[in-house]
Amino acid sequence: MASGNFVKRLLLAALVAVSFGVRAQEFPNRPVRLIVTFTPGGAADVTARLFADKLGAVWKQGVIVDNKPGAGGSIGADFVFHAPADGYTLLLATNTHIINHVLIPKLGFDYTKDFTPLGLVTSGPMLIATNPSLPVSNLKELTQLLKSAPGKYSYATCNVASPHHFAMEIYKHTMKIEATHIPYRGCTPAVTDTLAGQVKIVSASIPAVAPFAQRGSLKAIALWSSKRSALMPTVPTVAESGIAELKDFSLDNYYGFMGPGGLPPKIARKLEDDIRKVALDPDTMTRLQAAGLELFALDPAQMMILIRADAVKYATAAKQANIKLD
Repeated sequence: MASGNFVKRLLLAALVAVSFGVRAQEFPNRPVRLIVTFTPGGAADVTARLFADKLGAVWKQGVIVDNKPGAGGSIGADFVFHAPADGYTLLLATNTHIINHVLIPKLGFDYTKDFTPLGLVTSGPMLIATNPSLPVSNLKELTQLLKSAPGKYSYATCNVASPHHFAMEIYKHTMKIEATHIPYRGCTPAVTDTLAGQVKIVSASIPAVAPFAQRGSLKAIALWSSKRSALMPTVPTVAESGIAELKDFSLDNYYGFMGPGGLPPKIARKLEDDIRKVALDPDTMTRLQAAGLELFALDPAQMMILIRADAVKYATAAKQANIKLD
């Protein structure tokens, strides 16, 4: 009798173990929440909704995009930081979060340590462009012009402490250039005033500039990013400008995924694998280009190398240019 009970207990234990294994393999078995820390319509939101749609199809579960804007993205990030580490709450991470890491001293968490990286997926290439009245056609000529008239020229960007602002300040500091920053609330008004000639130079995202560059009402001078863009393939990068001091220049405007710190390794690997699978789907790349975005697929280790390097770049530039958030 005792032997029979022992066998029953063994069978029950085996069934429990199998049940737990099945449940682990079934992740996710309920909807996943993807937190976007900006308002609907921007590049972060577009990336989130495209990946939510495709991940939902892979998982046969809903992926709910939840926009939680505020404090430059810190409110939504804090929500994910405090979420259970079970894979059901994810952050649509951007390099704006790394700027916050540098400029907000009391966030309560560290973007470079306190989240689980799951990979980068897209980028929104940025570039420097000029009004056609400015007698330059490349970055060498623009640099010479700005150096010849310290403080004479102004440049527009999409906001204070935006990646576009930092790119310009890093360029200015490297080349010892004096030019006045005029921040706008968004790339569209910054480009509009550059078209009108109220400002001669603008640092903005490709979608805001491309239509005007194609018809000659703006000159696309150089991309801030690490590689050329399929959206404007003839525009060189800053590193390709032939200026020795800028040969290693790169600043990418990227979007990816993070989870709360301490995600179980099996869940983190599944998320990473499925996110990468979606990123490399040819239909994903087609839809990204239609939205003015590009594939920027980096694995979690590569993601953290870039994030930590950018944290150093942003911190240095913030100190040099006295960049602060209001």
